[in-house]
Amino acid sequence: MPSYRPATQLVHGGTTRTPHGETSEALFLTSGFVYESAEQAEATFTGDVSHYQYSRFGNPTVAMLENRLAGIEGAEACRATATGMAAVHGAMLSHLKAGDRVVASRALFGSCHWIVSTLLPRYGISSEFVDGADLDAWRAALSRPAALVLVESPSNPMLDIVDLRAVCGMAHAAGAIVVVDNVFATPLLQKPLELGADVVVYSCTKHIDGQGRVLGGAVLGRKAWVEDTLQPFLRNTGPSLSPFNAWLLLKGLETLQLRVHAACASATTVADMLARHPAVSRVWFPGRPDHPQHALAMSQMSAGGTLVAFELAGGKPAAFRAMNAFRLIAVSNNLGDSKSLATHPATTTHMRIGAEERARLGITDGVVRLSVGLEDAADLTDDLAQALDGLQARGLRDGLVRAAAE
Repeated sequence: MPSYRPATQLVHGGTTRTPHGETSEALFLTSGFVYESAEQAEATFTGDVSHYQYSRFGNPTVAMLENRLAGIEGAEACRATATGMAAVHGAMLSHLKAGDRVVASRALFGSCHWIVSTLLPRYGISSEFVDGADLDAWRAALSRPAALVLVESPSNPMLDIVDLRAVCGMAHAAGAIVVVDNVFATPLLQKPLELGADVVVYSCTKHIDGQGRVLGGAVLGRKAWVEDTLQPFLRNTGPSLSPFNAWLLLKGLETLQLRVHAACASATTVADMLARHPAVSRVWFPGRPDHPQHALAMSQMSAGGTLVAFELAGGKPAAFRAMNAFRLIAVSNNLGDSKSLATHPATTTHMRIGAEERARLGITDGVVRLSVGLEDAADLTDDLAQALDGLQARGLRDGLVRAAAE
């Protein structure tokens, strides 16, 4: 639907109605499909006839989701997967073979980091991590041939920004395709394909569902790559998306723009409040001028996003006390939800990458990642304030006790 604006495409894009003329997208809860004849079945498998075969290969409800996502992303094709990690895994393993080389930004979600650092070398694929913000490091790493580059921008959890245009140019010169995990920015705030990327991956579990209901993922890119490289891998390895989950994700897309824009506005308010609070030693939010890559972020993104990271000087004890004191904000490692969620990356999402790697990424024991939801921003800042005020009061009491003891 190229003539329609994003909000309209999110509601109508990809819709295919049955002869019954239903308003809501039809839910095809079926594993298989029947043929009019044995000849039609044969022609379907040879590719001479277009007909659904098996829901692991394709499903009408899933296809509607794929077409709607492709439209909003500006991609030629999309394939949906059971989870976001299935999307990342499928995008990489479908393209790679033994002897290939992968270069990745160091700032990756824990499971993505494991694929690059641990899984790929088992199959004879070498990997190298670089500081995503350091263009000289990218230049050095991509001075040799590579098959694939993987980046997150903004990254999880520290909201680091990668110069996508620059990195894509260097990657292509080295012979690599560029895969961008765009989950924090969503297809509304950043368009990696327009910045030179070849493939975009999403955990649809996050903002696209946005209501904590289902898992899902998506891989988007050029039609030839999706059909010739990605599709055979997905068809034969089986990370297929449930039609029911696809239907819920279609419903989530209808309100995506409203939710993301509202959460972005609240995240800006929350980040400003946190930056003023004396218990907070540092705040990371791409929309704030004090973010070290603010100018780059705003050149690639249309808003600062829905995630805020902040650091408490008291380390893990202070982070845990603050999180346990929240009355409205829930403790959860999910994000992009209509409910505001906080997690402690060092002990959850990035626990298994190890202390040394966390130190390289700046993930200290005092860092809290906050996914801002759809609550009233004033209620969120009130909740944060009461938790942080209590933390500061406790610190003052502890200091007085120590002083008296001395």
